[in-house]
Formats: sequence, C-alpha cells, structure tokens
Amino acid sequence: QVQLVESGGGLVQPGGSLRLSCTASGSILRIAAMGWYRQAPGKQRELVAAITSGGTTNYADSVKGRFTISSDNAKNTVYLQMNSLKPEDTAVYYCNLKLNRIGIITYWGRGTQVTVSS
Repeated sequence: QVQLVESGGGLVQPGGSLRLSCTASGSILRIAAMGWYRQAPGKQRELVAAITSGGTTNYADSVKGRFTISSDNAKNTVYLQMNSLKPEDTAVYYCNLKLNRIGIITYWGRGTQVTVSS
C-alpha cells in the first residue's frame, strides 16, 4: 500500500506565500514523478507542477515564476513553494505520485485546502 500525506495548506492574503509538503510512504519503488494538482469549485482538476525522479520540472503557465516545486528523494517528499499568491489560486491541492512498475501507477493524496483571500 502507498500513502501520501499532505500538509501546509491554509488561509493567506493575496501576495502571501505558503509551502506545501507531501510525503509518500509504503511500497515506494521506482518513483517516476511526483507533483501537485489543484481543483477549484466547479472546475476540473488541473496540473500545477510536477518533478521527475531525474529532477525535470513542469509548471502550469498560470503559476510559472511564482511557484517552485522541489523534492527530497531520500525522504520521498515533494514540496511546493507558492509565492505571490492570488485569489484564483484558491483550490484544494492534491499530491500526485507516479510509480514506474509494469506501466505507470498513479496515487493521490486526500488534498489540502489553500484559500487566498483578504
């Protein structure tokens, strides 16, 4: 079994910062990538940022220059540093883990709420 535990969400004013963390535990072998998705009310879940086991990163255009994804492979942990937050960043943020086994297997965290409001 694989578990993903997220932390770091909360309420922040526009222009503020938050740091999300997600740690994977259990049968963690051959991580292909870890990342963050978000889902706002009434909208589809969308990719925010992802990082491969080799360190290649990918960002949604809406967060480029404001968010930074990083990982600690020894701890099976991925981080999302979010700066210059905007009200439109308000959403539930989900951690995503892709394991490279016979094909890619995807796991999701339960999500953490990020609210940007004055």
